[in-house]
Amino acid sequence: MGKIRWIQVNAPEEGATYVYELVKEKLENDELRVIGLATGGTMEPVYEAWVQSPLDFSNTIAFNLDEYVGLDPSSPNSYAYFMNEHLFQHKTFLKTYIPNGLADDEDEECERYERLLNEHPLDIQLLGVGENGHIAFNEPGTSQDSLTHVASLTPSTLEVNGQYFENREKMPTTAYTMGIRSILNAKQLILLAFGERKRAAIEKLAEGVIDPNWPITHLLAHPNVIVISDLVEPKR
Repeated sequence: MGKIRWIQVNAPEEGATYVYELVKEKLENDELRVIGLATGGTMEPVYEAWVQSPLDFSNTIAFNLDEYVGLDPSSPNSYAYFMNEHLFQHKTFLKTYIPNGLADDEDEECERYERLLNEHPLDIQLLGVGENGHIAFNEPGTSQDSLTHVASLTPSTLEVNGQYFENREKMPTTAYTMGIRSILNAKQLILLAFGERKRAAIEKLAEGVIDPNWPITHLLAHPNVIVISDLVEPKR
């Protein structure tokens, strides 16, 4: 079982600075060919720091963790739209991959995406965490051996994410997501979590025991994890 490196910060912007320095070093040493990206408010300071910097991603491939089923990339609620707004229209990448929310065949799309991940192993995967401990859209109970799949979103996730939809009734109830095994296959994982709403998940991770009801705890099976948070350090 891997050992987590805990980085305590006072604010998300401080966490973004830490990620920036790590990514900068990896790029300069030609150790960042493929990066896994995440969406959400936690990542906005991270991408803002990148956009305002001279970081060069032109030889780097990017993969995103997830995408809602049924949303067009032009939809303001799609993760493709989020990534374009916050990063891709400002920084050039060698290639960018996001699950196709409009794919005709869901199983085929999952297989396609997992195949691409196998062809381009992730050097770093950025992660946030949901209030119920989900990573990407791997909800409580998801198997540690899961690969890219279509997840049914829990009421907790629908409630939290629904605030971003003008009409909650139009919010998709399923999403494509990298599986837990897909995520654990990355060489390094960097998880960011800030604010009281994330405390329960971070404290569960800090206990150091894998609990399938808290998907975040599956990170304990990885040998190289950095957690950047303003919340808690593990018990000594």
